[in-house]
Amino acid sequence: MGNQGSSYEGVRIASTSSIEIDFYYQGTRCRERLKLEPTPANLKKAARHRAAVISSIEAGTFDYQVTFPRSKNARKFMRQDRVDTYLRTWLATKKPTLKASSYKDYKNTIEGKLIPEFGHLLLAELKRGHVRDWASRLTCSNKRISNLISPLRAALDDAMHDEMIAGNPLAGWHYRKIEPPKEVDDIDPFTAEEQAAILAALPSDGFPLIQFALWSGLRTSELVALEWGDIDWRQKRCRITRAITQASKGEAETTKTTAGTRTIDLLPRALEALKAQKTLSYLHPSGRVFLNPRTGEPWTGDQAIRKTLWTHALKRAGVRYRRPYQTRHTYASMMVSAGEPLAWVSKQMGHTSVVTTARIYAGWIPTTNSQAGMLANDKFSVKHNAT
Repeated sequence: MGNQGSSYEGVRIASTSSIEIDFYYQGTRCRERLKLEPTPANLKKAARHRAAVISSIEAGTFDYQVTFPRSKNARKFMRQDRVDTYLRTWLATKKPTLKASSYKDYKNTIEGKLIPEFGHLLLAELKRGHVRDWASRLTCSNKRISNLISPLRAALDDAMHDEMIAGNPLAGWHYRKIEPPKEVDDIDPFTAEEQAAILAALPSDGFPLIQFALWSGLRTSELVALEWGDIDWRQKRCRITRAITQASKGEAETTKTTAGTRTIDLLPRALEALKAQKTLSYLHPSGRVFLNPRTGEPWTGDQAIRKTLWTHALKRAGVRYRRPYQTRHTYASMMVSAGEPLAWVSKQMGHTSVVTTARIYAGWIPTTNSQAGMLANDKFSVKHNAT
């Protein structure tokens, strides 16, 4: 019964259970089978379906992937202005400009959140209302929602500049819901007693890393990427220019922010740790300061530090668990509570501004000094002679 004709143009009986229609799309003759028994009624139905396809082609709204999702031609004629296609293409072109961690986050967001929700739409069909309704159903924080929308906004910006859409529906718009105040702050520094207990519980080849972390304030990703060439022994300073995240798989990238690229002062306890580490890794061909004691090779991220060194040390020390990043908060809180200048602490930490430092560590800024203000009073007060 195959390939028998019918009274309808472009409609043929393909088998006892299917009808074939043909049409031209983008200069190519296309044939698609419909799972319909070739009865007179179904032949008429197939003819109407073919007419609808031709009409949408002429109107410029035909989407092969939507109309024939299981067809081999669907990928061949995939519309570049569909949200799913465009987001994947956009991310591929952006990959060389993104850090590995940022690329991973964008890909997870695009494939796991944006495409399942908006992928079937054309770019021109996507409206702010679609995104607002979706965001209103999310149960995560405002910060998380902003992070999810961020790659979509950036991609739509590029689509607008490429003249694929007239404007970006998300330009200048941000979704925010009412959130209760945060009850628990992530800043949970170690006390002097806890620090001593942790350092005492560490093996000799792991001790320098943790002491340096506690007395330098570096991010874990910056510690992992530190090289001996970054150390200025004479000036007692250290240049921070690289970071290695778990996503970068051992490859050094630029620091988290522009301000993160900085030169810090090395305090005596930090220098002491470096001198102890020198005997362990100074001649290693990688040039890295800190090595994994178990492998003798550079650390590839923070996970190995946490699993093979940090967690065990805290258990042996009997110290309540906090993640390794708390060594950074410990350093900053010690400096601020000791009365070190906020501008200096901010530079040491690689913050974008002193305001950031003050906001994060406000709880550690001394406020109980009864002599507060007297230094300025003594220095700048002008004495007036009585007349």
